[in-house]
Amino acid sequence: MILSRDREMVVVLIYEAVESGAALYKACRELGIAERTFQRWTEDGSVKVDGRPHAVRPEPSNKLSADERAEIISVMTSDEYKSLPPSQVVPILADKERYIASESTFYRVLHEHKMQHRRGRAQRAARKHATTHTATDSNQLWCWDITWLPGPAKGVYFYLYLILDVFSRKIVGWEIHENESSEQASQLVRKAHLNEAVGIKPLVLHSDNGSPMKGSSLMATLDNLGIASSYSRPRVSNDNAFAESIFRTCKYRPGYPYKGFSALEEARAWVLEFVHWYNVRHRHSGIKFMTPSQRHNGKAKQIAVQRSVTYEAAKARHPERWSGNTRDWSLPEKVHLNPEKNDREFRSAL
Repeated sequence: MILSRDREMVVVLIYEAVESGAALYKACRELGIAERTFQRWTEDGSVKVDGRPHAVRPEPSNKLSADERAEIISVMTSDEYKSLPPSQVVPILADKERYIASESTFYRVLHEHKMQHRRGRAQRAARKHATTHTATDSNQLWCWDITWLPGPAKGVYFYLYLILDVFSRKIVGWEIHENESSEQASQLVRKAHLNEAVGIKPLVLHSDNGSPMKGSSLMATLDNLGIASSYSRPRVSNDNAFAESIFRTCKYRPGYPYKGFSALEEARAWVLEFVHWYNVRHRHSGIKFMTPSQRHNGKAKQIAVQRSVTYEAAKARHPERWSGNTRDWSLPEKVHLNPEKNDREFRSAL
């Protein structure tokens, strides 16, 4: 709202612009008001007082009382009518020789209370939050998934089962089969659990909601090994982002046969080479360009210290080339799967 003193200044400026040859509508436009507003503000060259904001308006004689408005809310939230719109409730009440207000009034009251579209069965379902897990070392949190690899003919696929350690990003287990099944997934989990010598240490295995992930064979294996299962929210693909990310890395590698693998053995040989490259040679951006194997076996901290020493020595030789501190090579102590957005600790650790 423009105050009276500001209005006077606006009017004076517009008069000065008009006297200098400017068009009235252009002067008004430059000051952000309409020409009709300027005419309403002025009378015989003076500024009129706009009393509308302070005007006392009598309440309509037909306005609903507070009790009547409360009665509308009570009726529309009752078990009998909470799932019906006012267009049906008002005639039903009339059949019972009861009249409170018109349908439009019912709608207006519901709208004011933000209840027009969310009553009864139409109430918004409670949002399911993402499952959050935190890993502080290797073999505490794994994720896994299955992806298709193109086969020798259109519509023929091989299935890559892959388990990733979320903390180190190391591929700890993989297999390729001609179909999807919970039995094959359970065998892979057993092999990875044995190869990594997890033993009785607590471990969480995260996946999406596919049938192989929730099959009885895999569930029994997880129970026997003492592995806690975790699942993505339904229809939320990025709850298993680590697995999706490595599949993208796999399929964008140079030499990936987009036209398809000729046989199952060829697919296994190619993935074996990829896994070796990824674990041993690939410098992962998420772990400060260490290899997953270095992070997994605990050598990454020593490498980070050596990198910092190298950078500090370079800065000492040529300090004029550095405008600030050297690069921070320290690794995060915690890795979070689906961190809570409203948690300050989680945000600061990312």
